[in-house]
Amino acid sequence: MTLPILIVLGAIAAIVVASFRIFREYERAVVFLLGRFWRVKGPGLRLVIPLIQQAVKVDLRVVTLDVPSQDVISRDNVTVKVNAVLYYRVVDPERAIIHVEDFAAATSQLAQTTLRSVLGKHDLDEMLSERDKLNADIQTILDSQTDAWGIKVANVEIKHVDLDESMIRAIARQAEAERNRRAKVIHAEGEYQASQQLLEAANVLSENPQGIQLRYLQTLSDISVDNASTIVFPVPMDLLNALGSGALNSGGAPFKVKTADESNSQ
Repeated sequence: MTLPILIVLGAIAAIVVASFRIFREYERAVVFLLGRFWRVKGPGLRLVIPLIQQAVKVDLRVVTLDVPSQDVISRDNVTVKVNAVLYYRVVDPERAIIHVEDFAAATSQLAQTTLRSVLGKHDLDEMLSERDKLNADIQTILDSQTDAWGIKVANVEIKHVDLDESMIRAIARQAEAERNRRAKVIHAEGEYQASQQLLEAANVLSENPQGIQLRYLQTLSDISVDNASTIVFPVPMDLLNALGSGALNSGGAPFKVKTADESNSQ
């Protein structure tokens, strides 16, 4: 067998070996026949004829795209830096290859511009407190625009909203003022409820005069266990009159309250 024949056979064998391609389960091959789209081939061992057919491999797995930090001016004219993470996957390999040159780069640029556009329509407080709503709005806009490329945006998450030091201090002062306001409101509500309870107790005691005397006796019992050296205890005059008149009627000495001078002289 001559050398030219060996060369020809070797070339044919190399072409046959190169014609078979193996694609994984999560991969698809967009095959072009003489430059025109032919079909999308699934996973496994596939035949792709060299020089006649070209195959472009597409990954169908979910891709995690880190959106770079963007300078955003909020609706209340506050400048912040915001970055996010985007999750997307290819659902139509044909459109992802034919309708856009580089679907990964196009999706990244679209995510950056959409992030600035959506967040610029909201106040700073909404950026900090309503992230779920903002994530849903960004995801809906991206998904509608990438649908023509065969891309499905699964989720968008805002990771960080960075503020400068002066804005952080202003927010801290605002939060402190809000806490003080709530504390004053709670204190006022407590005073109001206590006054209502005292009013109800006063109404009950006014309807039952004997209850006032029982309350005085209970108070005396409570303070007798204390070690206080001086106790100032008010006694109603009607109680003194009742005790004095009872003593007179019984023939005893009238009830007398001693003053401090009399006590010292004794």
